[in-house]
Amino acid sequence: MEFVKGGVAAPHGFMAGGIHCGIRKNKDKKDLALIFSRYPAKAAAVYTTNLVQGAPLTVTKEHLKNGLAQAIICNSGNANTCNADGIEKAKEMAQLAGKALNLSPKDVVVASTGVIGRPLDLAPIASHMEELVHHLDHRDSKAAAEAIMTTDAQVKEIAVQFTVNGKTCTLGGIAKGSGMIHPNMATMLVFLTTDCAISRDMLQKALSQDVQETFNMTSVDGDTSTNDMVVILANGQAGNPEITREGHAFETFMKALNTVTVQLCRWIAGDGEGATKLLECRVKGAPDPAVAKTVAKSVICSSLTKAAMFGADANWGRILCAIGYSGAKVDVAKIEVRFSSAGGEILVCENGAGVDFSEELAKKILLEKEIDILIDLHDGEASSAAWGCDLTYDYVKINGDYRT
Repeated sequence: MEFVKGGVAAPHGFMAGGIHCGIRKNKDKKDLALIFSRYPAKAAAVYTTNLVQGAPLTVTKEHLKNGLAQAIICNSGNANTCNADGIEKAKEMAQLAGKALNLSPKDVVVASTGVIGRPLDLAPIASHMEELVHHLDHRDSKAAAEAIMTTDAQVKEIAVQFTVNGKTCTLGGIAKGSGMIHPNMATMLVFLTTDCAISRDMLQKALSQDVQETFNMTSVDGDTSTNDMVVILANGQAGNPEITREGHAFETFMKALNTVTVQLCRWIAGDGEGATKLLECRVKGAPDPAVAKTVAKSVICSSLTKAAMFGADANWGRILCAIGYSGAKVDVAKIEVRFSSAGGEILVCENGAGVDFSEELAKKILLEKEIDILIDLHDGEASSAAWGCDLTYDYVKINGDYRT
């Protein structure tokens, strides 16, 4: 496994671009992105579980019924959600992109992110579509990654190369997500591309399995968005024998996919609105995976734990509290908790009770930018991880006037 440059443009046959078209008032902010495969691609997706869903999701689900797509069009600055004409506008976005790329509109995935309940003006998109196509780049997807950002402070772009049956394959990804991030599709958008040859069924299986361990284990603020979507396109241009069943080739693909998605999860969590620290909760010693995941999620979602991490306060009692109300069946008398970072590691709880520890060392550990909360349930072999961030004053400032 080797990291390479290019993001979603790194796999053979893919191009990406992003521009400012005028949806957002700030001309320094790109607001329209396009990803294009020069060859037909297998497509798979997962969507938010929120009952209120953006119009682009409805249109994309319809377009992906045949398991094929060749382009992704995405705007930021407006979610196109809860609008009477939302479906019509989403379909027209696909038509605009399809016409510019000489594709059927049904081969276009549509996505939007931004303010909910505000009608989307398509005029800027229509008038800048040719410019967007002109800016498609087969070497780099940074402009596209920038164009899908809303309150994000960090561009999220990654690609890896791996070998399947002697053929070099590449898998790349870009993502946006900073607020409204919560398990069961953490507003998150993730677009993945690969030149690996894989059947649509196995592609969907790989994505659906991976999401359970990655994006559904990421939380910033406890709000599940209306527009979350993870889409992957596979155009098969690497030339490997198509992956049609489980086995070594599928496991290799899953490892590559997970390498990309875990890093995107870490960036999304660390880039949480107002965040100053990335939190990773790792649970081991659980009786089964479900218990491990439930505990990890509960801790990473705890507002009190997140606030304590912001203040570099080793208040381990808040972690036990979160475990206790998680619903997971655990033996409290066996729980062990440690804090770890570049500043060191410290045991703060053993057998469900506090131990003497250096507050000075604990403070040093918790002042770092990346903090690991390590929990051992001492009740089995299962493990899991979840990602989140601290809760700061700036989170309220950002969301207090987000719309106005």
